[in-house]
Amino acid sequence: MRFFLNRIKERLWIRPLAMCLLSTASVFLARLVDVTEISQIVPLITLSSIETLLNIIASSMLVIATFAVGSMVSAYASASSTATPRSFSLVIADDVSQNALSTFIGSFIFSIVALIALQNSYYDKAGRFVLFALTLLIFAIVIITFVSWVDRIARLGRVNGTIDKVEVATAAALQRRRLTPTLHGVPAGTHVPGGRPVYGSLIGYVQRVDINALQKYADNAAIRITVAALPGTFAAPGRVLAYVTADLGDFTDIDIGQIEKAFLIGGERKFDEDPRFGFITLSEIGSRALSPAVNDPGTAIDIIGTLIRLFALWSAPIKDNENLRIAECDRVEVPEICLRDMFDDAFTGIARDGAGAVEVMARLQKAFESLASIEHPVMRDVAICHSRLALARAESTLKIPEDIAVVRRLAKFGNKTG
Repeated sequence: MRFFLNRIKERLWIRPLAMCLLSTASVFLARLVDVTEISQIVPLITLSSIETLLNIIASSMLVIATFAVGSMVSAYASASSTATPRSFSLVIADDVSQNALSTFIGSFIFSIVALIALQNSYYDKAGRFVLFALTLLIFAIVIITFVSWVDRIARLGRVNGTIDKVEVATAAALQRRRLTPTLHGVPAGTHVPGGRPVYGSLIGYVQRVDINALQKYADNAAIRITVAALPGTFAAPGRVLAYVTADLGDFTDIDIGQIEKAFLIGGERKFDEDPRFGFITLSEIGSRALSPAVNDPGTAIDIIGTLIRLFALWSAPIKDNENLRIAECDRVEVPEICLRDMFDDAFTGIARDGAGAVEVMARLQKAFESLASIEHPVMRDVAICHSRLALARAESTLKIPEDIAVVRRLAKFGNKTG
């Protein structure tokens, strides 16, 4: 359900359509009060006063909605050009901007429908009063929405705002994977998977794996399934999605199509269940900032700080108020995400493109030292390995001996014991 709702948030037309339907319904529902006794106590509202307010809304909201669309498109273009195109789905799903656009369009539709109803004598005394109250309420909502949206649109699409959105999405994916390291399946062994391979027929990226569907089919078919393609894996004909092992060794009645359907494959990666995609996106933002055309090492340094926070979150022990999900699907084996791969996604690009900037390489070595000091069984070794790779890149790129000496001094933490 979360995956489905996130895809809806990436569609700009969903909320405006819902607001249009709600606005139209409110205009007609206001007529219902005319059949009640409220008309005896409400004040008389003249037709001209309501029409004046509705004409103001009708004449201004369409212009503001057009301005809102133009500002949002500019922000989306800025996010793709200054940060990375991979962040576009997060920027377009911004709740404040979508709510603002929906409010402006919904107010316009409300005013048009209400004017038509008024001019055709659709309301009596009570209906006019309710419509007048609704119009004032919409005025207040529009003003509040516009003021808050102006503050948000000034930041939407900026590099810092985009980094924050990517960090939030990556942290959410990491947190879910911390609590469900095998996606509710059982841990896959370290041995090479055996059994009958299942190949995909579609070309794209695995966006999610329905482990429950695999478990249900495995129970019915008396088989065991080993997932070979985690979310984020590129799938194509000839690439294995899973391996199947039959309890009785008979593969005759196994429907490979049922297994393939459990793998949702699309044209692009999604942040929901793919923490590595978040690290790749952050690394791309840092690499673009280090390009000669941009030359913004400060942004790369900010990215390094963000990566430290994310890896600290990943390595944090499970707290008492956090529930580690136990394996519920005992017939589905799922490999855990590899920490070394996440380090490669996060730091390789920045270390390569920032090898000529001493301030970036110094901050990178400090980051590796911080991560190596975390009490994690694997992270220290991986951090030391990347520290040595970053040092090698810096030594081959930096020209001034003093700069090289600074990076070497910071990289010596890997030689310390304990």
